[in-house]
Amino acid sequence: MKFSLNLNKIALLRNARGENNPCLEGFANSAINLGIDGLTLHPRPDHRHATSNDVISLANLAKSRNVDFNLEGNPFSEELNEFMGFNNLVKVCQPEQITLVPDLPNQITSDHGWESGDHDQKLRESVRLLKSLSSNSQISLFVDQLKGDKANIDIIDYAQDIGVDGIEIHTGQFSKSIESGDLSIISSLSELILKANSTHLFVNAGHDLNLINLPELIKIGGINEVSIGHAVIVDALKNGFEDTIKSYINTIKE
Repeated sequence: MKFSLNLNKIALLRNARGENNPCLEGFANSAINLGIDGLTLHPRPDHRHATSNDVISLANLAKSRNVDFNLEGNPFSEELNEFMGFNNLVKVCQPEQITLVPDLPNQITSDHGWESGDHDQKLRESVRLLKSLSSNSQISLFVDQLKGDKANIDIIDYAQDIGVDGIEIHTGQFSKSIESGDLSIISSLSELILKANSTHLFVNAGHDLNLINLPELIKIGGINEVSIGHAVIVDALKNGFEDTIKSYINTIKE
């Protein structure tokens, strides 16, 4: 399993003072030196944390350091003030991974995945466009683990129909269940991963993952990569950045 570090929260802290401190590139290089596999950024149109310039800078840094860069965001997000627009960022950055998330501009965080709706044809067209803009990028859909109280198996057929290469499972509900001591959530997650693994789709996971719930996710297996940001920064406030990165790498790679 690979570990991609999301640096949005570092950008949020930097923006509070309007200067380049803390420096994203510095923390990115430190984490790469310690052994992470990739970098993730999820810019929003209001640039409340990661900016378009951050995306370009870290994409270039990732290429120079030979790690993957994962660009997350809503493919329908167009140019707005200083925000370059999602498609333009993909064209400029040529990211190794593109994770499509159906977030709205006013959402605090990504709280749900894609499902079938009136946007389906537009989403198919967006995937085709992104593949033409960055032909070597692997594209995934951010999807929910559950549909009602059962594994969201139908989302696999949906992802294949839309034309993506993989899925990223929203692990928010999984994380909350593990925190409360309810391990019943594991069976539905295992079912979804097994179904995806039986197709050509790769499987990533992200949202609210931390050192407590990661071991349970690792036991399931079948996941290509986890993307973690918020918990890393929270743990770094207590234990220091380098020691925290080492802890996550040791947990994920054990």
